[in-house]
Amino acid sequence: MTAAKLLLDCDPGLDDALAILLAHSDPALELVAVTTVGGNVVLENTTRNALELREHLGFTDVPVAAGAAGPLVREAKNAAEVHGPGGIGDVILPPATLPLDPRNAVDLIIETLRSAPGEIHLVATGPMTNIALAIRQEPRVAEWAASFVIMGGSFTRGNTTPAAEFNIYADPEAAAEVFRAGWQVVMVGLDLTLQALVDDAIKDRMLALGTLGRELVVPLATFWKDPQDPDWGGQAVHDVCAVAYISRPDLFTSVPARVEVETAGEWTAGMTVTDFRSSIPNALVPVKLDVAGFWDYVLGCYARAAS
Repeated sequence: MTAAKLLLDCDPGLDDALAILLAHSDPALELVAVTTVGGNVVLENTTRNALELREHLGFTDVPVAAGAAGPLVREAKNAAEVHGPGGIGDVILPPATLPLDPRNAVDLIIETLRSAPGEIHLVATGPMTNIALAIRQEPRVAEWAASFVIMGGSFTRGNTTPAAEFNIYADPEAAAEVFRAGWQVVMVGLDLTLQALVDDAIKDRMLALGTLGRELVVPLATFWKDPQDPDWGGQAVHDVCAVAYISRPDLFTSVPARVEVETAGEWTAGMTVTDFRSSIPNALVPVKLDVAGFWDYVLGCYARAAS
């Protein structure tokens, strides 16, 4: 069986780092490129984290390119209060020695997808700025991608504002352009990812991975706790779900919908307005996760990396 080729546009980020680990360790996936965007933390840090993870995990032949530092038109925002100032919590990785790809992330995305139309899956786990810029420069990106999966949005409520999830809120204009680009967007949003929680039982299974579990996976997966949630059930591995969808869509129950991104609302900027009754859907929205199957799959892949 041929591995599915994957280009990951991300803003590492605790859960982005875990998503990178999954993309690297799943034998059914071939990670062909990583591009970075400013989001969870500033671009300098998301890019450094991607470069250090590449060498630490050993996928040194995969190009890493830096993209947009901030949104198309708005002031840049980040989530350093969640991910830590550096982006990956308390984890300290050896400094990277291999260089950044000299191309801009937008050019790398376009060139990579152009080189193999219909063969490479595009996954975005940060703000959609790089993707929007790629679409502006080369609209055929929407035709060339084998599929396009995002971690972002919600069909109920947000996590940055009552209406908006962070990745969409950080650049709603970019997200709006991406949803209108003519492809099917698989929107792996909060309603799905909040089913993938690292509770005590999952933490114990992660610790059983040995050094990788103790020094990387558990610190990334348990760094943040919501101080305002008295019923805290564990940190969600949001971005891991988006990568998992490429390899194991059978773990997700998904529903077609029309998604429009609110850009003008005073209180609702970044909201993904989701119409499951639309006759002209532009998205596929996973709504239910096979939680046990998901963790068996993810931790099985991590175990391969650990060994």
